[in-house]
Amino acid sequence: MNDSKGLRLIADTPEELRPREKALRLGLKALSNTELMALVFSTGIKGKGVMALCDDILNSYKWHLSSIASTSASDFIKANKGIGPAKALTFLAGIELGMRAAADAITVERKQIGSSQMAYEYMKPHLSGLDHEQFWILLLNNSLLPVKEVCIGRGGLTMTAVDVKIVVREALLNNSSAMMLFHNHPSGTLRPSAQDEQLTRRIKDACDLLDIRVLDHIVVANHRYYSFHDEGKL
Repeated sequence: MNDSKGLRLIADTPEELRPREKALRLGLKALSNTELMALVFSTGIKGKGVMALCDDILNSYKWHLSSIASTSASDFIKANKGIGPAKALTFLAGIELGMRAAADAITVERKQIGSSQMAYEYMKPHLSGLDHEQFWILLLNNSLLPVKEVCIGRGGLTMTAVDVKIVVREALLNNSSAMMLFHNHPSGTLRPSAQDEQLTRRIKDACDLLDIRVLDHIVVANHRYYSFHDEGKL
């Protein structure tokens, strides 16, 4: 409910519709994103009630929580005047926990990784929102169940050094029958570079000699992905 100044104060909302009371009565899943955020922030800022504050934050990110999740704490504070480090970190930590819980659910279920989409969802928490490149491998057993995720290299904005010998060694040490390759592009460019394609071939050739299958190489950028397998490049 809005007051004359548009503050959207929780005190002006009927008690049964206030976020805390609503959550206790119906569960957290019944709350909107604005209401969930209001629970985290608890109070608004000068001249703006907590509900209006949360609406404004969501609107500035086009209502995409995933866009907020990829924002650093310092950038979030700069973009949202009046929100201090404590509130910002509490909120961003809540989003990070949610992302990790989603990834953990997949890990606990240990579902067979049977598509590029499943592989992307499984590894997305490791690669989303980074301001530098990282190269990961997902090791799989003969039934394509996840065995282990390993970060092979960390680099700068445009490249990461990857040692093919380390990739092969990790697969052998973990008795893996197959693997998928992953890296991110902080620039937002989705298509792989010539160097990406060359590295993929080198890793695949090395693994072929040891009867280890390289099933895919997935490039992650801006909440999207490019699959070498789906594009017929493997």
